[in-house]
Amino acid sequence: MQPVAEPWKIKTVESLSMKSRAEREQAIADAGYNTFLLRSDDVYIDLLTDSGTSAMSDRQWSAMMSADEAYAGARSFYNMERAVREIYGFRHMVPTHQGRGAEHLISRILIRPGHVIPGNMYFTTTRVHQELQGGEFADVVIDEAHDPTFEHPFKGNVDVGKLARVIERAGPENIPYVNVACTVNLAGGQPVSMANLRAVREVCDLFGIRLWCDATRAVENAFFIKEREAGYAHTPVRAILREMMSHFDGCTMSAKKDCLVNIGGFLAMNDPEILQAAREQVVIFEGMPTYGGLAGRDMEAIAQGIHEMVDDEYIAHRIGQVRYLGRQLADAGVPVVLPIGGHAVFLDARRFLPHLGQEQFPAQSLAAALYVDSGVRSMERGIVSAGRDPLTGANRPCSLELVRLTIPRRVYTDRHMDVVAWSVRTLFERREEIPGLTMVYEPPTLRFFTARFEPLPVRVPA
Repeated sequence: MQPVAEPWKIKTVESLSMKSRAEREQAIADAGYNTFLLRSDDVYIDLLTDSGTSAMSDRQWSAMMSADEAYAGARSFYNMERAVREIYGFRHMVPTHQGRGAEHLISRILIRPGHVIPGNMYFTTTRVHQELQGGEFADVVIDEAHDPTFEHPFKGNVDVGKLARVIERAGPENIPYVNVACTVNLAGGQPVSMANLRAVREVCDLFGIRLWCDATRAVENAFFIKEREAGYAHTPVRAILREMMSHFDGCTMSAKKDCLVNIGGFLAMNDPEILQAAREQVVIFEGMPTYGGLAGRDMEAIAQGIHEMVDDEYIAHRIGQVRYLGRQLADAGVPVVLPIGGHAVFLDARRFLPHLGQEQFPAQSLAAALYVDSGVRSMERGIVSAGRDPLTGANRPCSLELVRLTIPRRVYTDRHMDVVAWSVRTLFERREEIPGLTMVYEPPTLRFFTARFEPLPVRVPA
């Protein structure tokens, strides 16, 4: 097969250095065995997240130099607004400092105590904002999303039957909106089909309920539709994305992913009343409605990134690099979530470390061990991320116990992926040596960011 090269060339480089194993062991201990608390300088290949870690293009850097930094009514805002309208199709947009700023706004505007918000699997910050306003998240994703071995082409789909039952239980008047993430992060970066979006839209229209999108990685979702759904093989990703968004009343967006920037986000909508409420709220928490916590240069970079993200060659390579890593691991027998998702390869820590029970935090343990082995930083996505039920205080049940190897956009080459694959395979061969962890510090919310752990004694196989 003819090799395919990156659809870009490197103009500026940043040096990397590998700490010694002893230094890495000390660094992870100092960080409380939480990879979020590691210093970046102690990391060799950083796969913690694809949020704000992309490499920007020469055109983005150029656009930043021409930015308008006016406090109100900046030209850069109107450039960003025009890009959102052209590519996403929404009539109105309010900038925010990042995606959770948009989640905060829409939650304050629409959610009241007793409301229920159905969604296709929870996301950490989204659910917290919903609960802080007195809302209750209800999971309506298809059952296959909770099975890491099941190869369904659209594991992010909403189960329409589940959705109907939630509406019947709560009453449509108590559902401010249905929230559909495209793709579903915690299921392994799994997409939603266009047919499913149409079906969910029909249910929402039947009951007069808004349909909202977490569009953080919607371009990756559009690529999967092009690749897997009948009738879209010859449709540009840009057109697929626009059709996807046409089914929604609005979206929250972390521009730090799809839009190829280091900071920023937005709340987009068609309803002028929600726009007015968002403009009133953003002044309190973010900034003026025409900058929302961003500098003009950030808005210019987003506007340019919105156009670059829908380039078919770019997005094909982006998904292809994730698969390149995933296939190496799957071919070696390493347990990963299938099919390989759009932004990351997810290791199945339960099957990787069967000697550890979930109370020993196998995903957290594996992420710490991977860093010690090779300086590769990854992220836990299991019971630590799931957190505790705010009413009972008990750990939320969590069927998936995953380690996310998240690939930043346009940052690493396939040689870096080879290093990651080698380290994971090496760990898998001696997985019995990896100890579990116990939590020694737990913050009240979003504990995965700052919790601290200590290793348990290593079990010696009989």
